[in-house]
This record gives sequence, structure tokens and C-alpha cells, in this order.
Amino acid sequence: MKKKPPKNYFLDGLFYLYHRAMKEKSIYIIVLLFFTTFSLLSQNRKEHQITILYTNDIHGNYLPFKTNTHNTTSQTGDAEREVLIEFPKTGEIGGMAVMARAIKEIRRDQGKENVLLLDAGDTFGDDQLANITRGEAIIQMMKLLEYDFMALGNHDFDYGRQRTKELQTLAGFPFGGANIIDKETGKTFLDHPFLIKEISGIKLAIIALGYHNSLLTGNKDNMQGLNFLPGDQVLKKHLPLLSAKTDIIIVLSHQGTAVDRLTAKKFDDIDLIIGGHSHDIISGPEKINGIYLVQALSDAAVLGEIKLQFQDHKLQYAHAKSHLLWTDKHQADSKIQALITSLRKPHLEELEEKITVAKETIGRQYKSESPFEKLTGNLLRDHFNAEIALLPGVGYGISLSGTVTSEDIYRLLPHPSKIVTLNLTGKQIKSVLEQTATNQKPDEKQEVVGGLLQSSGVSYILDYSKPSGSRICDVQVNGKGLDLQRKYNVVTHSGMLNGLHSYDELRKGENIKKEGLRLNEFVIKKLRKLENISRPKNMGEVKIITE
Repeated sequence: MKKKPPKNYFLDGLFYLYHRAMKEKSIYIIVLLFFTTFSLLSQNRKEHQITILYTNDIHGNYLPFKTNTHNTTSQTGDAEREVLIEFPKTGEIGGMAVMARAIKEIRRDQGKENVLLLDAGDTFGDDQLANITRGEAIIQMMKLLEYDFMALGNHDFDYGRQRTKELQTLAGFPFGGANIIDKETGKTFLDHPFLIKEISGIKLAIIALGYHNSLLTGNKDNMQGLNFLPGDQVLKKHLPLLSAKTDIIIVLSHQGTAVDRLTAKKFDDIDLIIGGHSHDIISGPEKINGIYLVQALSDAAVLGEIKLQFQDHKLQYAHAKSHLLWTDKHQADSKIQALITSLRKPHLEELEEKITVAKETIGRQYKSESPFEKLTGNLLRDHFNAEIALLPGVGYGISLSGTVTSEDIYRLLPHPSKIVTLNLTGKQIKSVLEQTATNQKPDEKQEVVGGLLQSSGVSYILDYSKPSGSRICDVQVNGKGLDLQRKYNVVTHSGMLNGLHSYDELRKGENIKKEGLRLNEFVIKKLRKLENISRPKNMGEVKIITE
């Protein structure tokens, strides 16, 4: 038997007033009817506001760092970026203790129960203390900050998939990647493709996406048995199910802004994309196809905040802003600072060892020639009597300025890649250079991988206006035209030899010799012998012509 609905005395009274007004034509009763109706509609219209705080690409940067108005991190001051990112002043910015204070203040103001804290990946590695603790240092900080969910970035496997699993257990909050599949079970790695959360009666679905080209950006052994699918493929599967169960769908993405924009154009069910991987600062927010896009730069320098306004369980609008965490504007949180101090104490002498002094800013660039990689390449060429040094374009790391410590170098060279020497023909060298051009400007944006190949000893013109495969011209090695038949002495590292960023041509070289020296240890040893360092004099070996 169908259940009889409860009697609504408010509606009964409203109908009584309506009939009486029609019968008596009383102005008083008509006015009373209007305000009663307005009151009823106002009571039925439920409004809610939810605040989401977000970070991405922390890369183990738990300490503040110095900024300047041009090159500060690997993503700033780079002329080849689509959007040039510059800090507005010199100063000190970021760090987990400062970020913690900002998070606590927003939770206090908005009500902790109305705030979510998310991270879009590449979080707990790429730092000397991170290496010593195998990622645990940052995870302990994140646990104290009470993160709700994290997407797995490509560098979140740097200590191996088993360690990633252990770190999730330590964290006490889920890591996810709906497109990261365990080949053996067919299930998503760590079994957290999405998070469903209810706040103030609003049901939110947060679906995490890892980087689809992860296997090309790190040690494949660390990701053994995992398959990284295109994000679109798993969204087609999950979105219809999540739409039926929730009021709003958020994609927590480590795919990069270019791919996020394509995703927004393809799917109508998504409401918000919180991005990572490309280290962009997007607030406002950006809006494509009715879908909001945001991202919070990198290196724990920015805390993103987006406020979502709901009416009757439907998202009406969103307002986002980026909190630049200047240390002269934000105080450090005492609990996180105490934790950082305790984590560093056993390793302080090692971390803070003075290596050399940078007389001027020596930064890392990602899409163009990098001063730090040029310096490293020069050291390698000189030591191993090589004609050419080849290193990957890497999208993390801060600039060197003033006193350079051991942990500064590890922020730039955290991985245990070993030095390799080999012989490549001129034809193979040109093929490698064409590969870097294709990596930056492939036919499909989803195939972009890594930064510009970093080199020393070889100069060339890269012309993006030409078709793929014929973009490299005027190649010279140490001032002489490239001889396609001649064999050249080349120095690189084991990651490159193993196909990092699709540089497969390197493994076809001859006389391959694995030197057994770790690149980061080699660089530290060499720099210890130098009283100071400056920007390399052979900058400008690569000329880039844009489209």
C-alpha cells in the first residue's frame, strides 16, 4: 500500500488565504498572501557554500625558498612557457608550516566541516630529506594538516609502488588514480579511484587522475605491473555512475593544464577540475564549457581556495583565489614547525652542508635552455672528456642563489640516476634532437612529455613552425657542423639510457659504459671544489623559433 504523504498545514493555510482573497478582493489579504508565498519559497530554497583548498606539485618543498622577479623555480622566468609566471617581488615564500597556518585560518573562518583539503600529486619526493625518509617526512606533515584526498602524480612512485602503498597507510587518507590500473588484478591501484563526501547535505564526488605518460617520466621498475590509461577512457566509465549518485563532480587531475582543457571540452558531467603537473597558477577561476579549472602553481608556494555556492543542491557559481604564502605576511604554524624541526634534527649536518656559493642566480628552465643543466653538462663533459652532454628537461627544482647547501642540490637532482658514457653517430644525435622537438609539440597534446632536452657542447636551431621530424637545423658540435656518419663521445645518465621522455635512440649507441657514479653525488663532489659558481658562459647554444 502506498504511504499517504503527511498533511501540509502551511499549504492548506495558503490555499485558504488565496480563496478568501479571490472572494473578498481584500488588499490586506492579497499582501498577506504575497509575503506568505515569498516566505514559503525562501524556506524551500536551500543555499550552501563549500570551500575547497588545494595544492599540487609540492615536490618535497616543505621549507620556504627565496624568490626573485624572474627565475625562481623551474617553471618561472621560462620564455617558452605558454604563460610566463613571475613572482611580483623578491622575498621568501612557501613551506608547509606557513601553509598550515593559512589552512587553519580558513577552516576557522569557514567552519572546518565545510572545508575540503585536496592535493593533485607529485608531492612527497624530490628532496634530500624525502630521500632519507623515503617520502615519510612530507606524509607526516600532510597527515597533521588532515588532507582528505590526493591524486597520484608520476613522481609519487619514485620510491617504488610498494612504498607508495605504505605511505598511504601512514598518511591515513586515500591516494587515488582512477586511470592507474594494477595489471594483475585489473583494479585501480590502491583501490581509491574516487572519493565521495557529503558536506552540508551536498554530495561531492572527487575522481582522481594520474599522469597518463608516467612510465616515460621515471624509473619503470618503480611502476612495474601498473598501466596508466588516458584519463578520458576512465571518465567515460565513471562519470555516468557518479552523476547519478552525487550533486557535483570534481576531477583531481595530474594530467597538466593542456589536457585538462581538452577534458573540459569533452565532458559535460564535470563541474570542476583541480589540476596539477604543469605547475600553472590558475585562479579566477578559468571556465571552459561551463566547467571551472584551477591550479596552484607548485613547490608549496601557493594555497588554492575555491568557494562553491549551491542552491537546491545545484552549483550556481564558484569563486577562486590563490594565496601566495609570503613569510612576511603569513606566520608559521607552531605544530608543523616543531615537526619539521624534529624530522630534520638527526640529519641536520648532512642537509645543511655548505657546498659552494652562487654569485648570481642559477636557475632551472623547463621548456628552454636551463642554466643549471648547462653547468652540470659542462662538469660532465670536462670530467669524462665527452664532446656532448645530454640531460632531461625536468619540471621541478628551485634556483641557486648565495650559499648552496647539499639539500639545494638534491632539490634539483634528487634521483639516484647513474652517469653513463657512450658513442652516438651524428645521425643518432639529430634523431635525439628531433625527439625533443616532438615531445614539446606533438600532433596530440596528450603526448607532450618532459621538458626540452638539456645539452652542452651541441648547438642547433629548433623551428616549431616546421613539420614534426624536420624541426632541427644548423646543428654544430663545439663549433663544427654535425657529421652524420661520425661517432661522437656522449655523456648522459641511466634514466636517459632507459628511455626517459622517449629518448630510445640512446640505448642504440655503442660502447655504452655505466660509470657507477650517481649524478647528484658527482655534482656535489665537483662543486665542493669550487669557491663559487656563475651562470655558464655557453648559454645560448639552442635557438628556438616559435610557431
